Amino acid sequence: MNSERRAKVFIVNRSSHDFSAAELFGDIAFLSSGPMNRYACNNMYREFSKVMEDSRKGDYIVPCSLNVMNSIACAIFAKKHGRLNLLLFRSGDYIERNLIIE
Repeated sequence: MNSERRAKVFIVNRSSHDFSAAELFGDIAFLSSGPMNRYACNNMYREFSKVMEDSRKGDYIVPCSLNVMNSIACAIFAKKHGRLNLLLFRSGDYIERNLIIE
């Protein structure tokens, strides 16, 4: 069996935004959907950790929605992989930014 897989693009929250341009970087996976309670940080952590449990260091995060949600998603990814791969939306496309965090 081949262990190679296409990268995943973890989008912090499913909204009405068109995320199709991010598909150029990998398969879309949503960490949450709909309104979230900004103070329910433990619930966000548990939910995001479960979705990202099989994440790999070549995957990406698309920050969107509440700042606290973005912070938690990025913290989970950085702690797990020692790096942070972001896709930032600019002028109809996504640009890649990578940070080594060791």
